[in-house]
Amino acid sequence: MGDLQLTSSAFTDGGEIPRECGYKNGNEVPPLTISGKPEGTKSLALIMDDPDAMGAVGKVWVHWVIWNINPDTGQVDGYIDDPEGVTDFGERGYGGPAPPDKRHTYVFKLYALDTRLDLPDKSTKADLEKAMEGHILEQTQLTGTYAP
Repeated sequence: MGDLQLTSSAFTDGGEIPRECGYKNGNEVPPLTISGKPEGTKSLALIMDDPDAMGAVGKVWVHWVIWNINPDTGQVDGYIDDPEGVTDFGERGYGGPAPPDKRHTYVFKLYALDTRLDLPDKSTKADLEKAMEGHILEQTQLTGTYAP
């Protein structure tokens, strides 16, 4: 892997995601900073999910699916013009942390792609992952935790 990085001014990698970013506590998108995109990047994609939900609800819970992020952007925030897919809340756009039982870890996965993707707005994480196959130049992730 290269130099692709995803960071946040609101929490450190592995740190506590702010309360107001929670689904039931404001649902504010945490500020995310993108740096170190590889040469040839035509778009970026981001998936946020909760692998700890497997124990509580029997599957990895999808909180955010977004693609065709302009590679020249350095920020992802609450004012998004890029296509957003459907989360496991049954909604489009960001769905913040909402652990049903205990502290969960949330993973923000960023992908640098060699193409723009042609996906409908109602696409899911599985649709995005399939469309990205063979187009990922580099990937990175940022994790945060959140407790009910």
